[in-house]
Amino acid sequence: MLSINQVKTGLTVLVEGNVYMVVEVNHVKPGKGSAFVRTKLRNLKTGNIQEYTFRGEEKIEEAFVDERKLAYSYRAGDMFHFIDQDNFEDLALHKDNLQGKEPFLKDNLEVSAYFYKGDLLNISLPNTIIVKVEHTEPGIKGDTAKSSGKPATIETGAVVYVPLFVNTGDMIKVDTRTGEYIERA
Repeated sequence: MLSINQVKTGLTVLVEGNVYMVVEVNHVKPGKGSAFVRTKLRNLKTGNIQEYTFRGEEKIEEAFVDERKLAYSYRAGDMFHFIDQDNFEDLALHKDNLQGKEPFLKDNLEVSAYFYKGDLLNISLPNTIIVKVEHTEPGIKGDTAKSSGKPATIETGAVVYVPLFVNTGDMIKVDTRTGEYIERA
């Protein structure tokens, strides 16, 4: 158990049965009354951020989260297979555990997996990946009227909107959090 003075950014804690990571901490010492701590906590299972206020005498339970590096291997139906980089075990995860991140999984992509007491909490992809454009319509020279871009299918099967100058076969950088094109690679 931790006192509120020991709470700091990056710490993983157990609050109301859920595992959270501390994102922001504000220690408040008012002129009257006892001190308290205002925090912003990210739920490691859902990714939602919530605000919590802890009173000076409260104790917080620290959650020991195990982070493991996994490499994406292959997909079989709704199951996605990863190889643990430490012990080379095969770990099969259902599509629901990936929380919509599966469109950006490519062979041998290294991801971080967070476990609490043996249960998977979350998978974290790199913020950006470099992928090949498998198919897109060719841009028409001088066509700048619709500057919004065009759809392009990347090697993972996802569709990303790209600028008109991007062609089939180009390597591009994509933001895995938003699914947006960043730049040519």
